[in-house]
Amino acid sequence: MPSDRPYGGRAEARRAAQRAGGGRRRAADASGDVTVVGRGRGRYEPEKKRFIDYPRSGRNGWRRWTPSWKLITGLALAFMGMLIGLGGLALAMVEVPDEKNALALQQNNVYYWSDGTVMARAGETNRQNLKIEDIPRSMQQAVVAAENATFWDDKGIDPMGVGRAVFNMATGGDTQGGSTITQQFVKNNYLSQEQTLSRKVKELFISIKVNAKMDKREILQGYLNTSYYGRGAYGLQAASQAYFEKNAEDLTPAESALLTTVLKGADLYDPAGGVGPNSKPKQNRERAIKRWNWVMDRQVDLKMMSQSERDEYTFPKVAPRKAQSGLNGQTGYLAAIAEAEVKSTLNISKQQFDQGGYQIHTTFDKKKTAAMAKAVKKVTDQYIDPEKDPETDKFVQFGAASVEPGTGRIVALYGGPGFDKGHFTNNADTLGVPVGSTWKPFVLAAAMEHGTYKSDGVGVAPSSEYNGNNKLKVKTQDGSDYLDKEGNPFYQVNDADKDHGYVTLRRAMEVSANTPFVQLGMDVGMDKVRDVAASAGIEKDSFDPNLNPSFALGTSTPGAIEMANAYATFAASGTHVDTYSVTKVEYEGEEKPGFEKPQKETAMDSDIADNITDVLRGVIEKPHGTGTRAQELGRPAAGKTGTTDKNKSAWWVGYTPQLSTAVTLFRTDPDEGTLLSMNGTGGFKSIHGGRLPTEVWTAYMKDALKGTPVKGFPKPSPVGKKIDQIGAPSPSPSVSEEPEPSASPSQSEEPEPSASPSPSQSTPSAPPSNSCRPNDWFCDDTGGTDTGGTDTGGTDAGGTDTGGTDTGGTDTGGTETGGTETGGTETGGNGNGGNGNNGGIWGQNGDG
Repeated sequence: MPSDRPYGGRAEARRAAQRAGGGRRRAADASGDVTVVGRGRGRYEPEKKRFIDYPRSGRNGWRRWTPSWKLITGLALAFMGMLIGLGGLALAMVEVPDEKNALALQQNNVYYWSDGTVMARAGETNRQNLKIEDIPRSMQQAVVAAENATFWDDKGIDPMGVGRAVFNMATGGDTQGGSTITQQFVKNNYLSQEQTLSRKVKELFISIKVNAKMDKREILQGYLNTSYYGRGAYGLQAASQAYFEKNAEDLTPAESALLTTVLKGADLYDPAGGVGPNSKPKQNRERAIKRWNWVMDRQVDLKMMSQSERDEYTFPKVAPRKAQSGLNGQTGYLAAIAEAEVKSTLNISKQQFDQGGYQIHTTFDKKKTAAMAKAVKKVTDQYIDPEKDPETDKFVQFGAASVEPGTGRIVALYGGPGFDKGHFTNNADTLGVPVGSTWKPFVLAAAMEHGTYKSDGVGVAPSSEYNGNNKLKVKTQDGSDYLDKEGNPFYQVNDADKDHGYVTLRRAMEVSANTPFVQLGMDVGMDKVRDVAASAGIEKDSFDPNLNPSFALGTSTPGAIEMANAYATFAASGTHVDTYSVTKVEYEGEEKPGFEKPQKETAMDSDIADNITDVLRGVIEKPHGTGTRAQELGRPAAGKTGTTDKNKSAWWVGYTPQLSTAVTLFRTDPDEGTLLSMNGTGGFKSIHGGRLPTEVWTAYMKDALKGTPVKGFPKPSPVGKKIDQIGAPSPSPSVSEEPEPSASPSQSEEPEPSASPSPSQSTPSAPPSNSCRPNDWFCDDTGGTDTGGTDTGGTDAGGTDTGGTDTGGTDTGGTETGGTETGGTETGGNGNGGNGNNGGIWGQNGDG
């Protein structure tokens, strides 16, 4: 049957319909309704309008999927309305909780000795509430000016600040800031101290409600009564007593400004010093003065105080810090070490920790801790008299630490006289006291492991010979002279300008000659020396960043804990374990995770570690050794003395197979926190590692190891080969390599030299480190470390050898024969003075 449709059939008809109006063109009927032309046959009913026109009708292609401005605006308004509604609902539903953080609920933190008995209880709240009428106006003005200038007019929150803080927390940024006084009051009084997004949101709603229900004066009163001001003081009244020994109502505007200052962080703003890195008194005082001035000036800017009134006040004097109850004697230092480990492991703030309730089980041995304090007291009472000799004996301090090889357990510390004596710096964990020649074993270990630039990776044996003469020109690996900062050749010196000739590295360690180890370090590479020390247990922040020749002589500044642990790596045949002080923590009846024993690691080959031990035994056992006083221990031991320039510090680090202990001695300027010379201290011309530190070590180790079976060290296997310094004579001197050194009556006593630069001002010293490292308590960035100092390990006789000789013909194990003490004689050499005062520290440390 013939068709009436034109050519093209149905497809053409669809296209014609579309052109006529399908999708784009519309026809209006008499009633005004829009009708749509059908696609196939006939016409569809009128299209109904949609509430949300998306995808958009009447549009084709990308326009169909592009939302209109009406849609965007409508959705935005709807979303904002929903947020407002939800916010209103949340605000209506939230209730101001009871005082969850009311400090009356605070508990003690309890510390336990390793045997499970109670060591200390700490954390009692020092708080007395005040009425707003008893809070001086000067304090109210200072804290409002510094913390929240809009306090009296705001609604309890700062929307911009809150948004910034929430964004930072959500993105892992800084969680501090953005809080009004009302919010801080809510956090102190009702919520935990954790910095989380949920806690911040809860704080926001409660703050709005608290602001609506409470008078502003009540809120300010509550904030000042619940804030932590440091020194264990919660609330303004306790803080006023702690810092100024007066009632809060008697505070002056200057004192109020200081208490406002410490609210920013007491450990960093207490002028008397705090706990932790960068908090020594000098640093804190500088920060506090700057902040105090800002608080005072801020009050002038806000018209709270006139400029003339502001000019009347100066920075106030604060009372000395006092020990927290229960933390007297050594327990304060032990608790501080354990507290730091707990906070770090659990990632909690000091305020959270101080809320109490933690049961902390430690590694500290009660008997060993007492023995260490007893040994320090014995030596101090015998030699140090600050009342009789204030110019030389005042401010002299010991620090010590004892670590178990192979486990990393810190079993004993000596941190100082005690918190109750006003000494809050832990001398066992102090960064800033150079370790001197106790660093030389790391140089030798690096040579054994890596060899020198000319050995093709073959290790250097202790029988290798190096030039031990005085005033030796230091060479680089390409054979050129090492130049100081002024472009002149650098010369290393020995103590008392002593020439040793070509000596084996074993002998050089025993007498602590400087020149062989400086050149050996250059031949090996100071970066390799650093890496070996790090693998043994020295932490990154302890290293001197300047890898110059003096790096080989101990310009780095690890504390006693680090040094004891690094030497414990030698004692454990190269096995290193990180130190730890906490074995278990319980909170609210549950054991907290994260306090498992640290894993053992192989820091160096066992043959290298055992050879280092073998060499260090000679420091004690050979008559010319610098550590002969340690023979009195009466059992196999190894160790090394260390003395720094101008006798600013002296060290002895020694160990048996069961225990590694480091002892340091130094003097500090209490105001500046810098090291002072110990020349003349204790009646000696100079103090060295082989003297008082070794005596403390020996007395302690006798008690600590009492009842412990005598145990020998592993016999070392040969390591490396004999690789002499260029220029060594051939055939070499007849000094035989001994696997286990013993005293020989035919060897004369030699003083232990100190590291120091050329003794004349004509030889410039090399540049020092010119910046202080984190935790560097005694860093002096005004000119580097001085030169001079030595350790001879024997009898001090005013700086000269008085004729003390080895009278027995054999090693007597540290006893005296006929009134003359065997072992090396202490010469009291001062390292020739050098030119350390002009800013250089090359050839820095000494001691032998």
